[in-house]
This record gives sequence, structure tokens and C-alpha cells, in this order.
Amino acid sequence: GPADVLAVVDTLDDLVKLVETARVCEVPCTVLGGGTNILVADAGVRGLVVVNRCRGYRVDDEGLLLAESGVLLHELARWTVQEGWAGLEWAVGIPGTLGGAVVGNAGAYGGTVAERLAWARIWRPTGCEERVEVQDLAYGYRTSALKRETDKPQRSVVLEAALRLERGDPQELAARAAHVAEQRRIRTPRGCCAGSVFKRTPQYPAGFLIEQAGLKGKRIGGAVVSEKHANFLLNTDKATAADMRALIHLVQDEVWAAFGQRLEPEIEFIGDWSRPGSWVTEGVGSNRRYNAAVGS
Repeated sequence: GPADVLAVVDTLDDLVKLVETARVCEVPCTVLGGGTNILVADAGVRGLVVVNRCRGYRVDDEGLLLAESGVLLHELARWTVQEGWAGLEWAVGIPGTLGGAVVGNAGAYGGTVAERLAWARIWRPTGCEERVEVQDLAYGYRTSALKRETDKPQRSVVLEAALRLERGDPQELAARAAHVAEQRRIRTPRGCCAGSVFKRTPQYPAGFLIEQAGLKGKRIGGAVVSEKHANFLLNTDKATAADMRALIHLVQDEVWAAFGQRLEPEIEFIGDWSRPGSWVTEGVGSNRRYNAAVGS
């Protein structure tokens, strides 16, 4: 969906000025990085949307990677490998920005942001900036104190972060990064998608449960469960956000009915979902009806 007002920034000063102006003027403000791991409502996003393209970074003498929040995570991973710094090989190929990774505790192949983060500089909705140590961000699997701010009209914004690295053998790092890239190529479907849709449960990967429930290829409108990896929902034919959200709920209900396992979305739902046609569900469990997406 569309944004009421869209601004693109490439300096932290401009980013802070915009979010601070929105706060003072009481205008809703949403900050986006790479646009990954989100589903935007068909009705769009009210207020101001800021696209963060602040992408400066460097490593200090002690192996602390200081990076602005709009830099792409896979760019950081590739650069650190080339420079002989170990610690981010697992992030090769991960889409999205460092800011989003800090908020969502991105991770793959045995590594996570929380394990490498030293601190983050954050703008708060009160108008102040503060340096927050990693232990104060209450990290968990694909979540943090920042990600749990969903009930606030304006959320905290990551400005920059410091990640701990150590020296490594460039050839070994390159081999490790190449292995990660190859595994990602083999396992990740091609096409338009928001990334992994669901978090793994305590017992099983989400994709395994979805596949065992017989949902590969399941379709609502233009949204379909990938045949290659069931935890990816693809936009194959001009799918609407309503199609996607309806398919997400259908998958949740079918997995619950089959295994008693509740799948929690990893992606965030952004924008105005209250308008007609955004999504309508009634009931709980397998009794839910998907009126908006299927036209019933």
C-alpha cells in the first residue's frame, strides 16, 4: 500500500530531525530499512514513512564494528570477511539493514545479532538519544525490547550499533562465508516474498510443520506457500496484502489443527489494517473465515 508521506534519508542528522519533527507535530511515523520481514497493508501507512539509507561503517582498533543502522547486513558481512574480521559470516546473504537486524535479533546458521552486539545508539519517542548496552535490550529468539514496542504510536529508532569482532584467517572466513551463501541459495526460494514468515517453535522448524500439514502449494489469491521451502509465502500473481495475511492465518490454523503447535509470525504487519478489504477474520482456530481475501 501507499505511504501518506515518504522521505528518504542518508544521514543520521536528517533521520533524527524527521522523527523528532514527527514527534513534536504528533504525526505518526514509521521508519523502514530494507523493507524486509514486513507486510504492508493494502490501505497503506498513515503519516510519515522514513526510509533509512544511513550506511556508514568502520572497524576501530579493538575490533569494534561501528555502523549506521541503514547499512545492509549482508554488505557488512561481506566486507568484514574481506577485511579478515570474524563474527558475521553467518549473515552473508541476509537481506535487510543492520537497524532491523538489531530490532529483530536476526540470525542464521548458528549466529545472531545479540551474540555480537556491544551496544546500540537509539532515539527514543520521548525525544532523547541514549546508548543502550546489549544486556538491556532483553533479547530473545527473533525478538527484543525494541521489537515489543508494538503498542506505541511511535517506536524507538536504532541510529547506529557496535558489533564485537575478532581477527580471523581470511581464507577460512571466505570459505565459511561461501558455504553459508551456498546453503542459502539451495534452501531459499526465488521470487517475491518477505523472508521467513514464522518463527520456529520450541520443538520444530516452522517450515517442517507447514510441509507436514500438506500446505506446500496452498494458495489464496496471488499468495502461495512455496514448494521449495514451506516457511516462505510467495507473491506469484499480484497478491494483495489481504491475500498474504489470509494465507498466514490459514497456515497457522492448519498447523494448529494438525499438531497443536502455534506458529508465531516473524514478520511485522505495518500500516492501516482497519480499512475494508485489508483483512477480515472471524472466530479462532480452524473456524476462522477469510472473508476479505476470498470474497465470501
